Amino acid sequence: MTAVAVDAPVQRPAASARPLAWLRERGMGASVLVAALSSAFAVVLMSTTAFISLLLRSDPFIGESETLVFILGFLTVLLVGVAVYVAAIVTANTFATVVAGRTRQIALLRLIGASAKAQRAEVARQGLIVGAIGAALGFVIGVGLSLGGALLAVQMMDLVLVDDVTTLLQPLLALPVVVVALTTWGAAWAGSRRVLTVTPLQALGGSVEPTRETVARRSGRNITALVLFVIGGGMLALGIAVGLVTPLGVAISFLGGIFSFTALALGATLVMPPVLRLVGRLFGRSATARLAAENALRYPERSSRMAIGVVMGVTLVTMFAVALETVKAVLTASSGGELDPGMATLIDSFSAIMMTLVAVSAVIAGVGLVNLLTIGVVQRRRELGLLRALGMSNAQVRRMVLLEAAHVTIAALTTGLVLGIAYGWAGAQSVLGSVRFPPAWLSPTFVPPAVPLWPVVAVVVATAVLTLVAAVVPTRLATRVAPVAALAD
Repeated sequence: MTAVAVDAPVQRPAASARPLAWLRERGMGASVLVAALSSAFAVVLMSTTAFISLLLRSDPFIGESETLVFILGFLTVLLVGVAVYVAAIVTANTFATVVAGRTRQIALLRLIGASAKAQRAEVARQGLIVGAIGAALGFVIGVGLSLGGALLAVQMMDLVLVDDVTTLLQPLLALPVVVVALTTWGAAWAGSRRVLTVTPLQALGGSVEPTRETVARRSGRNITALVLFVIGGGMLALGIAVGLVTPLGVAISFLGGIFSFTALALGATLVMPPVLRLVGRLFGRSATARLAAENALRYPERSSRMAIGVVMGVTLVTMFAVALETVKAVLTASSGGELDPGMATLIDSFSAIMMTLVAVSAVIAGVGLVNLLTIGVVQRRRELGLLRALGMSNAQVRRMVLLEAAHVTIAALTTGLVLGIAYGWAGAQSVLGSVRFPPAWLSPTFVPPAVPLWPVVAVVVATAVLTLVAAVVPTRLATRVAPVAALAD
């Protein structure tokens, strides 16, 4: 009876007065932006692939090539799969962090009578609205960019196409909207499950992330991650082996990569802390450096959520760069050490297009990192206020937050580069392992990995810039917190 009596005056009047006022909460705008970027990313990828297919079909010499049709079809599935996967992980992590930061608010509502079921349904509804708004905005932006780019390319290059560019507007483009919206809803529902297990009295002290001990006891999640990793690793090995007979092995390798990276995302709280610990040793033994390193390790779930998005972005960019460079190196070697200028131009152009499209995932990961780091500082007002009260200066607080961001991004960069090189080589080996190349014309072929210098340098520089950008807002917020006001929260 108490829950029914209290629920009505607490929630319904506010909802009726300002039904979407919660969108102004910190992190919600960034969540909409992440959903929009994810949706636009998928739409642009799908439209670009369709435009390339239309462009090649307009060529009278290669328009009817069954091999080309297969390659473009597989490329479409690959890019759409990457887009949906990026949307799922980044959006889920972002919204899960937002929900975790509202632990105290939700627990207080439960304390005064609101039911757990009602609160969980409310969080899920907000997640669906955020996902729908962001996905719809992304769809409009993606369609506009795709049509504008296609029309500009046709005019500048004086192309003659077999179909109008408006044929790029296919019903399949609506798929990312649905997937991103449902993914955000699912992330909100899953995130609320952990929040609602916290007792109201425990949440009165503020939001607290799970500690290392709590995370280590999650045997179900850890076992699931291990099983997925074994399956993914086995499929990667199988794909490489099948690739020695047919290029179709790359499809098996692709699925193996999905399974193994999903295992990494689920088990990030076990994988990332050792890497963070090694990175922490690079920053010296000063009090501020040790405190930053310990903060990154004390709550591994928070650090892992920030890191996994960067890992994914770096892995994708590095993977495609290594795969394309390996293909180019093999073709160059088979041509006697010098590639035909026309073929070299074609490969370089295709590589530039692919790298530009895939680099969008790094932007999405960057937005997620800035958002998560900012929310993390806001959630730690009490901790930062206590440190200030104990004598830490503004400069020390800023340095500590900057070092925490550096810990996460450097660890993520290292992990992403290793994974990207491994996945890129596996993809190239699966595609080219059965192809007979001159002068020996032998099969199967072992393809050594080729790591391009400048794309790797660009990834490192972009990660360094991302660290600085991600630390600007949180450090400004941290130094604004007055010790007395923070401790009173």
